[in-house]
Amino acid sequence: MPRFTPKVVTANALLAGDAVWLTEDDRWSPLMSEAELITDEAHADLRLLQARARASEIAGPYLADARMGDDGPEPVHFREAFRTTGPSNYPHGKQVETQSRT
Repeated sequence: MPRFTPKVVTANALLAGDAVWLTEDDRWSPLMSEAELITDEAHADLRLLQARARASEIAGPYLADARMGDDGPEPVHFREAFRTTGPSNYPHGKQVETQSRT
């Protein structure tokens, strides 16, 4: 029997289009590090169902593999790592915020 890989619930904010992650207190955060890291498959399925019921806030929710990092959940795969940096068409949103910190 395969072991369950930790997950986070992610989607795109309906109005802004930015990638967002579901937190333990049911907020949509633009920071993956604030996401709820889910280690139980049944709980992951429940959280995904709850996210799908919030279609007025988000689009395309799904479970993404994640691992615990020093500052909270972090991506395992390139796709999620790419989504954490924000839109790629020109610098705005998360990219501008990241540039101003360096």
